[in-house]
Amino acid sequence: MLRSCFNRYLTAMFCCVTLFGASASQAEQIVVYSARIEQLIKPMFDAFTKDTGITVKFVTDKEGPLLARLKAEGKNTPADMLITSDAGNLWEAAREGLLRPVESKTLEANIPSYLRDPQNRWFGLSVRARPIVYNIEKVKPSDLSTYEALAEPEWRGRLCLRTSKKVYNQSLIAMMIAEHGEARTEQIVKGWVANLATDPLSDDTKAMEFVAAGQCDVTLVNSYYFGRLMEKNPSLPLAIFWPNQGSSGVHVNISGAGVTRHARNAGAAVKLLEFLSSEKAQNLFADVNMEYPANPGIKSSPVVAAWGTFKQNPINVTTAGELQTEAVKLMDRAGWR
Repeated sequence: MLRSCFNRYLTAMFCCVTLFGASASQAEQIVVYSARIEQLIKPMFDAFTKDTGITVKFVTDKEGPLLARLKAEGKNTPADMLITSDAGNLWEAAREGLLRPVESKTLEANIPSYLRDPQNRWFGLSVRARPIVYNIEKVKPSDLSTYEALAEPEWRGRLCLRTSKKVYNQSLIAMMIAEHGEARTEQIVKGWVANLATDPLSDDTKAMEFVAAGQCDVTLVNSYYFGRLMEKNPSLPLAIFWPNQGSSGVHVNISGAGVTRHARNAGAAVKLLEFLSSEKAQNLFADVNMEYPANPGIKSSPVVAAWGTFKQNPINVTTAGELQTEAVKLMDRAGWR
């Protein structure tokens, strides 16, 4: 009888261990390193977990420290995915061997080729345009045309720019080098510098505040900065102009993501990437920061759509990384600090 009870006890213990072991193996988790702050990413992660049961643990920091951390951790990294802004940063991560190629028909169908890495190591998930913002009391839309035209003498003392040290401007110039070549782009940038109303400013918001105050008439900013500022103060005399509509189109960049080279749960990370390119997540990913969905089949939020439609420059955004070094040197030669 004692032996029978003991056997039943062992059987029960074995079943418990088996059940708990199965639960643990089924409780998948992804670790994400993100340069986008928590309030911009957590809604998507929560929706993904609700749909799949896969939990998402995330670490947020600036782009530079995250890339340095991935490099230092190497094969021991807990990160399965990297999310960051600007194609230049994603290009650098891929160049450093920190991301792996992903084969996914879903991602290829949802994300246009010019918004993803040619080797599929990263994919754009939201689009940020860099248009002209102008003072509606001092400038008419008919006065404006292209980025290049802002180098003309008529804009002397009327232009404000953010510092050249920010990657957003470096990417813009890299794309212009791809389109015009270094000599022509340097000529344009020298014209911009000659037309500055004040020294380059610390950020896009400050540049727009200068325009609104009449200290300059036009500037170049990422569109979501315009949205944020106008949401806080809709009475500001500012409007967006979409340049280069008769030629190359508006310069665009991305926020995007890739699966890390040493991901421990690469399969689940691919599922998350695919989810982030889907209709449900695209609206969450883009709308919360007033950006444009990277998936062309998804409509922009009403606020963003109200700024009007525009033609995007179709040059692959990888160029922003490939020509970044040349862009920085060119800006320095032209005196853009």
